[in-house]
This record gives sequence, structure tokens and C-alpha cells, in this order.
Amino acid sequence: MKIKITSCIVLYKNNIEMLREAIDSFLNTNFDVKLYLVDNSPTDELKIVVTDSRIEYIHNPLNPGFGASHNVAAQKAFDLGSEYHLVLNPDIYFEKGTLERLCDYMDSNLDVGHIMPKVTYPNGELQYLCKENPTFFDLFVRGFMPEFLKKVFQKRMDKYEFKNHDYNKIIYDIPYLSGCFMFLRTETFKKVGFFDDKIFMYLEDADLTRRFLEISRTVYYPQAHVNHYFGKLTHKKLKFKWITVESAFVYFNKWGWLKSFY
Repeated sequence: MKIKITSCIVLYKNNIEMLREAIDSFLNTNFDVKLYLVDNSPTDELKIVVTDSRIEYIHNPLNPGFGASHNVAAQKAFDLGSEYHLVLNPDIYFEKGTLERLCDYMDSNLDVGHIMPKVTYPNGELQYLCKENPTFFDLFVRGFMPEFLKKVFQKRMDKYEFKNHDYNKIIYDIPYLSGCFMFLRTETFKKVGFFDDKIFMYLEDADLTRRFLEISRTVYYPQAHVNHYFGKLTHKKLKFKWITVESAFVYFNKWGWLKSFY
């Protein structure tokens, strides 16, 4: 049996009900699918959500990081030979037909390797998740600068988040697409290679999108839509701000520092 779509959700002490929404959304399709749950939690309590034969649970308590954990499932997707692989956050949910719309577009546009749907908060507010390649300055403004100073750089931030584009229309060749919902052509993913496991969390999506764009097209496709609770942990806790800084050093060491400050 040919699996149309594989997917992976990386877990860590998640809210059970929210996680079930994500799982049910993915499984609610007529396609042949396979879902990998890679659980980085200290215990396997979240295994309770495995109630379908299409789910494979992998307990990974050493917690090597977001990208490294997704790589576990990516290898399985490569071995299985799925047509598409979905990197899915545990705080996403969507209606039946969403996967079908994404597949229809990808089936008809073989030059596209990576597609992202329209993403909104549960109240319908748009999330601006198409971005330019990040600079260290952009990351500093977004994560560390006080709100009253951020306004000075509002035009720059708007450009960084593609707010000069119409999010109701298809946008092509975006340099950086959010990792909350990455719908990938598995064959292209295999050519591009795994997530960079030196990046524990944050910017692994920027790095992967950039590599996809080197050999394929990336697309924002608003005809498909998902909801995202989106905790914004980077902006709330010092621990996550520091993780972002560490990730930035790995990212800019790879892609260059020359234009990274402004």
C-alpha cells in the first residue's frame, strides 16, 4: 500500500485535548496516511493519545531538540516512500479537505517542494508566517526590543513578515516559511536533507526552507487554511529567548554574518 502522506508531531508535556485536535485533523482524510508521534517528554504519559493503527508512537526522552526529533520520523518517511511529509505542530487543527487541497496543488505543480497554507488564530486573526531570510537585527527587534522602540522599526518588521503582500493570494518563492505546518514533497525533502540537528529549536524552519528554495519552489497557498493556537514562548520566557540566540549563531555561521546585523 502506497502511503500518500506521512506526518510527524514532536511532543513535550503537551495539552492532551489540544494534541487530540491536531491528531484528529490529520487522520480525518480518505488518503492513506501514517502519523509519527515523537515524544520528548520524560515519561510516556502522552501515549494515551494513540488510539488509531495509523499512529506510531516513539518515546524519545533524551530530547535532542525539535529538528533532530523530526528527523527520526523523516527517515521513516523516506524509507516508506510517502509522496508527501507534513511537519505538524501539536497546537494546529484544521477541517477535512485541507490535506486534499494541498495535495491537489502539489500534484499539479511538480516544481513546488514546500507549501504552507493560510494560518490563523482560532478567532480568525491572520498569522503573518511568510518571512524574509532573518537577520540578527530582525531577531533582536522581534525578541528583545521593548514595544515602544519596536514601533521605530515597524516598516522593516512589516517587510520582514511579508505584510507588503496580499495574504489572500498565492505567494511564490518565500525565503522562510513557519515550521508550524510544513507540507513537503518527500522526494525533495530527501534531496535537501534533514533538519540541522545542531539547531535545538527555532530557526530550523528558516534553514530548511532556505535549502528547499535552492532546488524547488516554496509557496504560500491561502486556498487551504489551518488554525494555530501559537504560544509565542520566545516572547514570554528568558529560557526560550536564549535558545533563539543559540540557534541564531548556528544559523548565521552556516549562511553568513555579513548582512545579518542590518
